Amino acid sequence: MGLAKEYEFFSEIGLGPRNLGCYVNGAWKGNGPVVSSSNPANNQVIAEVVEASPQDYEEGLQACNEAAKIWMQVPAPKRGDIVRQIGDALRAKLHELGRLVSLEMGKILPEGIGEVQEIIDMCDFSVGLSRQLNGSVIPSERPNHVMMEMWNPLGIVGVITAFNFPCAVLGWNACIALVCGNCVVWKGAPTTPLITIAMTKLIAGVLEKNNLPGAIFTSFCGGAEIGQAISKDRRIPLVSFTGSSKVGLMVQQTVNERYGKCLLELSGNNAIVVMDDADIQLAVRSVLFAAVGTAGQRCTTCRRLLLHESIYQKVLEQLVDVYKQVKIGNPLEKGILLGPLHTSESRKNFEKGIENIKSQGGKIVIGGSAIESEGNFVQPTIVEISSSADVVKEELFAPVLYVMKFKTLKEAIEINNSVPQGLSSSIFTRRPEIIFKWTGPHGSDCGIVNVNIPTNGAEIGGAFGGEKATGGGREAGSDSWKQYMRRSTCTINYGNELPLAQGINFG
Repeated sequence: MGLAKEYEFFSEIGLGPRNLGCYVNGAWKGNGPVVSSSNPANNQVIAEVVEASPQDYEEGLQACNEAAKIWMQVPAPKRGDIVRQIGDALRAKLHELGRLVSLEMGKILPEGIGEVQEIIDMCDFSVGLSRQLNGSVIPSERPNHVMMEMWNPLGIVGVITAFNFPCAVLGWNACIALVCGNCVVWKGAPTTPLITIAMTKLIAGVLEKNNLPGAIFTSFCGGAEIGQAISKDRRIPLVSFTGSSKVGLMVQQTVNERYGKCLLELSGNNAIVVMDDADIQLAVRSVLFAAVGTAGQRCTTCRRLLLHESIYQKVLEQLVDVYKQVKIGNPLEKGILLGPLHTSESRKNFEKGIENIKSQGGKIVIGGSAIESEGNFVQPTIVEISSSADVVKEELFAPVLYVMKFKTLKEAIEINNSVPQGLSSSIFTRRPEIIFKWTGPHGSDCGIVNVNIPTNGAEIGGAFGGEKATGGGREAGSDSWKQYMRRSTCTINYGNELPLAQGINFG
């Protein structure tokens, strides 16, 4: 098969009609099944990929394990310079990679480019971090003793990413893991293999240019069997998994059985609360982006809108007006705000979800239907429903927004916290006492607690992650780097006596 004319840019990022899907020991190969990558806007085949076999996996891990011994000896600032070069390589191909993300995943082009920019930002952040992997010097109670913390690499970090952010989540993990002295084993989402290959080729080029082992960054296209192999592999001390709460729990149990560590970024069921004093125009614009952006397929998508009863009707009417103006279509076209769902299965799940909503008393205010087309398009949907309905507790990965009333701040916080997930949340108000209640111990129980901005679109400088069924992991900024390293408390006796802690006299 050849490439269609609209895919001519593939040659600029190392892709062709048929692509090997494993980068192991510095070489491209693939001895597993041949799969097709499809365009969610029309469900036509884009290109073919040869996935990894179990033998490919084992060869890759053996080489990666050896490369780890070399990489962890490279000084951290030198590792940071390699990550800087990766960022520069990404800058040079920003628009091509962004276009690929839009094409293969289905998000609109500005979001596709923004996703690649997020990795560039992570590279910049990690370059600075490479000179700040600081430990503490701790006062010792014993004379002529020093206590200090040492941070050392773990060795290998496994990264399993999802289709909705097929390369940004890699950036959150890999940039930090690399500067911390770890090799990376990446399994990209099975339905976005071209992004996995294009990103890997770019990183491999930087390693090759610097005469470093290619096995420092090992990647596989493949399905659940590769993910299971990573989860079970004792050579991988830390596994970062992004996906559903159901699968994340299985990954965690498997990794825990071998006493490994997990970073989990799982489901979200995020709420925006609009108080009676809110800037309604600001709130409506924020809800539109939070609920409709990425066709409702972000883990931080707003799925529940809690409106104070005094402004309920006003906000709902304005929201319906802006929903009517949302342009739906090919995500690569200018002016489109809503692209397709990622797969035809996602479209079917949307239709099943709407039936489930109706059966539980939900009233469709706008939308509620799939759109007849070659692609996986659905209507952006607003539903009036009770906060106690079972369906509200679940994550329907589509542009469906549940709207509900509340009377008091206490009630709004209770509704916000009533779901199993705890990723993101936001409140719209001008009152300081409400803001600090919301962000305090009796406020939102989420990992991301915003004020007067959407639930999505997080910056990389803060730690990203959530509580409860969202998994408890933290990635990207702040001090997330500490999870990618091994901390040792070191006590050094530079004297001639042996005083014991707690004043113990032993013989």
